[in-house]
Amino acid sequence: MLATLFHPGLTDCRRLFLRNYEVQINIGVHDFEKKGEQRVLINVDLFIPLALSTPKADQLEEVVDYDFMRSSIARRMAEGHIHLQETLCDDVARAMLAHPKVRAVRVSTEKPDVYPDCDSVGVEVFHVKEL
Repeated sequence: MLATLFHPGLTDCRRLFLRNYEVQINIGVHDFEKKGEQRVLINVDLFIPLALSTPKADQLEEVVDYDFMRSSIARRMAEGHIHLQETLCDDVARAMLAHPKVRAVRVSTEKPDVYPDCDSVGVEVFHVKEL
């Protein structure tokens, strides 16, 4: 997904990111997954036009607050069980794109505890708003 950095619609953007945000959520399609929470790592990249995110007075209101990413994810987590990581990724991406300053988003989720012989299994999506 490094190619997303070279998307022509993002050349005038800055990138905000949230790395390895660890949450405990009830996710999965198997019966044993529905009985308890699993550890999931969430990564988010937001692409914000410089014209909408370059502070002139060094004030938080001039930029997209990092808290927006964490609080949006927390609201999705509070909705309850999720069957698929694909659903989680799409829901988080949709919430991020709802912010009026966000032009594009990359979201990935990883389950690090599924298999003992690999670091994680996961899903990644990239969306750009229609201009």
